[in-house]
Amino acid sequence: MHLKPKSSAAPAPGDATLTLAGFLPYRLNVAAAAVSEGLARLYATRFRLGIPEWRVLATVGEFRSMTATAIGLHAHMGKVKVSRAAAALEGRGLIRREPNPQDLREAFLVLTPDGEAVYREIVPLALAYARSLTADFRPGEEATLNRLIDVLLRRAGEMGGGD
Repeated sequence: MHLKPKSSAAPAPGDATLTLAGFLPYRLNVAAAAVSEGLARLYATRFRLGIPEWRVLATVGEFRSMTATAIGLHAHMGKVKVSRAAAALEGRGLIRREPNPQDLREAFLVLTPDGEAVYREIVPLALAYARSLTADFRPGEEATLNRLIDVLLRRAGEMGGGD
């Protein structure tokens, strides 16, 4: 497909032009996908985990015990995606379900000993990957980036675009 270049003339008042490559929501999405896919390459082959399975495993590993609903909220994953990932992890013996005495319709997900071993092996790789992403940052830039991400998340939540 051949795209015709835009005219170099400035748009008329009232005409809206969007340059996707410079549009913040697009850039954030591309950056998030690139970072997530880069991390996925680290654990996909070695541990046979996809992104949803990794997120469930990491969330359960962090909190030790959590319901699928809570995992979905924390990891920003839909109910179906969490359910499929949890079933895959359970099928591989990496997590197990424990009854919730407060609500028998729901169970807590916990890591099995095999799941703990995988989690302990993946965490240093994930942390090293995160460090490598910011290796070229100048002093203070990582803190600034984290602060700006917090601002964006807060604003998106206020505008109805996130939690």
